[in-house]
Amino acid sequence: MAKEIVKPATGKLGIMVVGLGAVSTTFMTGVMMARKGLAKPVGSMTQYDKIRVGKGENKKYLHYKDIVSMPSLDDLVFAAWDVFPANAYESAINAEVLKEKDIEPVKDELLKIKPLKAAFDKNYAKRLDGDNVKQCKDRWDMTEQIREDIRNFKKETGVDRVVVLWAASTEIYVEPDMKYHGTIAALEQAMKDNVVDKVAPSMCYAYAALMEDCPFIMGAPNTTVDIPAMWELSEKTQLPIAGKDFKTGQTLVKSGFAPIIGTRMLGLNGWFSTNILGNRDGLVLDEPANFRTKEVSKLSTLESILVADNQPDLYSNYYHKVRINYYPPRNDNKEGWDNIDIFGWMGYPMQIKINFLCRDSILAAPLCLDLCLLMDLAHRAGRYGTQRFLSFFLKSPMHDYTRDEVPVNHLFQQYVMLKNAIREMGGYEADEEID
Repeated sequence: MAKEIVKPATGKLGIMVVGLGAVSTTFMTGVMMARKGLAKPVGSMTQYDKIRVGKGENKKYLHYKDIVSMPSLDDLVFAAWDVFPANAYESAINAEVLKEKDIEPVKDELLKIKPLKAAFDKNYAKRLDGDNVKQCKDRWDMTEQIREDIRNFKKETGVDRVVVLWAASTEIYVEPDMKYHGTIAALEQAMKDNVVDKVAPSMCYAYAALMEDCPFIMGAPNTTVDIPAMWELSEKTQLPIAGKDFKTGQTLVKSGFAPIIGTRMLGLNGWFSTNILGNRDGLVLDEPANFRTKEVSKLSTLESILVADNQPDLYSNYYHKVRINYYPPRNDNKEGWDNIDIFGWMGYPMQIKINFLCRDSILAAPLCLDLCLLMDLAHRAGRYGTQRFLSFFLKSPMHDYTRDEVPVNHLFQQYVMLKNAIREMGGYEADEEID
């Protein structure tokens, strides 16, 4: 097999994050602490996972960095946009995810990360009320201002490459509309015509990133890059895009546990999922229009793993419900309950209960690191368009719904996709098939 030509990860990698809240400050603080040797980047595939390459006598297990060229944690340079003016240190303290003892050693670095003014429209997140926002004539002007921010960051820091990561709140649901989202030209015209209900601020960030040679990652369930106009733009600019929604708590459990039911040929009558959380994400999702965006992403997981057409006796009539409840006392410590009604031999019913007391940002931080490093890798390897191999990290993986493509949501099949992509970029053969 011909070795993919991957440019070496020389110089610095800039990571510009939209949103300087609990997730992004936990991510930044963890990276800074790890490079001082004061913490471990637990949960990060790029830092810990080993992949088998070769077979037989040539078989060996290697870290990702030993298969492909990747930046070290020392090579990362951060910047952010946020609607609140608090710097990364203040924001990390306010988020109350990490203890002060785990923030103070990198206080000086965090203080230097002062958020750029955010491109924001309150109609997309009514529960947020910050004043560190750009004044924009229209969506086109909004996009131009973001592009200028990216150019200034590159110039001021001297980074070699930049990845843009959305780690901000869930916007209200924007249904893909081909009149506005079907082509680059249509989207650009909608921006210039200021069609605010069809062009979300996140679309302006994604467009700006791609126009400034930056891969873009959508870490929320927004339909931002899940539209044909963005697919076309990523092909035109030869840049990778990925999304959507970090797969952290309940959906991680679902994508890993549903295969147990499906592989063991057990039936499903119903799966009820409910969550409580109290951070900024929970506050925003308390708004029904914003929850709708999240619900679409969370509901899609099960239906592509336990498929009625494949096993009508087992999966033709199950009930799937997802609930998220804002509960301030829990802050970032999310709790998810799953009640699963299954049936077995001769139709006899059984139940499974899962109670996951997780920490949202602790699970999301390593995903941020992995997604940024792997998107940079994809870019250096000349890969562009939707990066399906990153589905492992995402709740509702992007796919071409205009051609009835079904996304892979099965966690272990996603892991095979991830490993094979790393192998191929390292010049090894993809040697595990997804049936």
